[in-house]
Amino acid sequence: MNKPEYHTIGYFVRNISTVVAIVLVWRGIWYMLDAIDKYILGGSHWVTAVLGFILGILLMWLPDHDLREIEKL
Repeated sequence: MNKPEYHTIGYFVRNISTVVAIVLVWRGIWYMLDAIDKYILGGSHWVTAVLGFILGILLMWLPDHDLREIEKL
């Protein structure tokens, strides 16, 4: 009898690599926003925090024109 797909080493490696990729993208965006804060906005995090919040809400709303993703939190 064959093992289910989710019990293989390949499945585990793919999932771990996806998680690592997401964390690295998040880290890169975080540091770029810190650089914008420091060099362009004089060190104030307020502008990028507010813009990031608005952009995040917009990105959740755009695909299906609702914010049901927030209800799951």
